[in-house]
Amino acid sequence: MRIAGWSFGKSEARLAVLPAIAIAGCAIWLMLPQASDAEGHSTATSPEITRVTLDASRNDDPAGVQAILSSPAPSVASPDASPAAAAPTDVAPPETAASPNSPLDGLKIISQSWRRGGLGSKALVTFTLRNTNDYAVKDIEIACTFVRRDGSHLTDRRRIIPDTVNMKSRKRYAGMLVGFVNVNANKAKCSVVTASRT
Repeated sequence: MRIAGWSFGKSEARLAVLPAIAIAGCAIWLMLPQASDAEGHSTATSPEITRVTLDASRNDDPAGVQAILSSPAPSVASPDASPAAAAPTDVAPPETAASPNSPLDGLKIISQSWRRGGLGSKALVTFTLRNTNDYAVKDIEIACTFVRRDGSHLTDRRRIIPDTVNMKSRKRYAGMLVGFVNVNANKAKCSVVTASRT
């Protein structure tokens, strides 16, 4: 069998031509132009703008055309504009519901002290927590800042207390390990960072 000067007498020659045809077809398919994303997302024309343009083209009076063209065109919101920007200005936004008070509002450390432990490298903090909230709080995280004698900052340590402090009550924690501190630390100040309701 002869096609365009090629002989396909052997089955090996026929099988060798099939991959070449497939590669050529893929290359042609990749070279074809494709529609871009910008063409697919064209901005729709507002019906009011189209009507104004058609009315202006039908009007033979140059003064009328000038009046139509000088009038402000209605704004077309872009697809990227936020819904708040597209809303009319005379409509008030809906009121957001008042968020409940944070557990930190009624939770404070009212007394605190610290000492060294573990050959002077560990900070052991003693403090009293007061909960004035109308609910119990748990998983309280405290942050302690350690400074030198001259007041310069040395290090910060945090500790989560996996305990519950009942409503309208106080709880004392004695000798709680906060972490390792610099040997030059002289003063410590602890405060409540986070807490959650029970």
